[in-house]
Amino acid sequence: MKPADANAKTLARLVGVVVLMGALAWASVPFYDWFCRVTGFGGTPGQANAASGEILDRKIKVRFDASKESGMPWDFKPMVREVEMHIGETGLVYYEAYNPTARVVAGQASFNVTPFEAGGYFTKIDCFCFVEQVLQPGERVEMPVTFYVDPEIAGDRDAKHIGEITLSYTFFEIDPPEIQKAGLANAATGNENVN
Repeated sequence: MKPADANAKTLARLVGVVVLMGALAWASVPFYDWFCRVTGFGGTPGQANAASGEILDRKIKVRFDASKESGMPWDFKPMVREVEMHIGETGLVYYEAYNPTARVVAGQASFNVTPFEAGGYFTKIDCFCFVEQVLQPGERVEMPVTFYVDPEIAGDRDAKHIGEITLSYTFFEIDPPEIQKAGLANAATGNENVN
């Protein structure tokens, strides 16, 4: 084999490794997100389209927490701090958000459940966190969360003794939809200046 052929083969292998590593890095974020939603890893709650088909006699306490990213101007809080309910029973609670500023503010909530072992059993049916929220100047809204604690928690070796779960939300500011649309339109036309 000629040295030029060996160099070309080595270069092709190195390029292949770089492309493979780049593809794995690109796929890791959506894969990790999917993994957390499916398994509850890291306290990520599950999602469902309907209520649980089973309600246990055992009760569990669910606490609600609210925080904001630094610089987020809203007032944000749960309207109730805790509820006690049967495992499998559907719960409905509200969070309140208020925009005290003189401008439109859009926000998106991130969330988690503690203890982490309960994350896969805390199931949301509907939540304000599934979509971005836009509040007009001075607007106050009540945002619902419909959920249940999956009865399968009672059979989990690590989670069956949990008596209290905390659902936490953190709101962070995002660009309002009209600015997002303008940015996408400008990116499509190659114009990066948003007026």
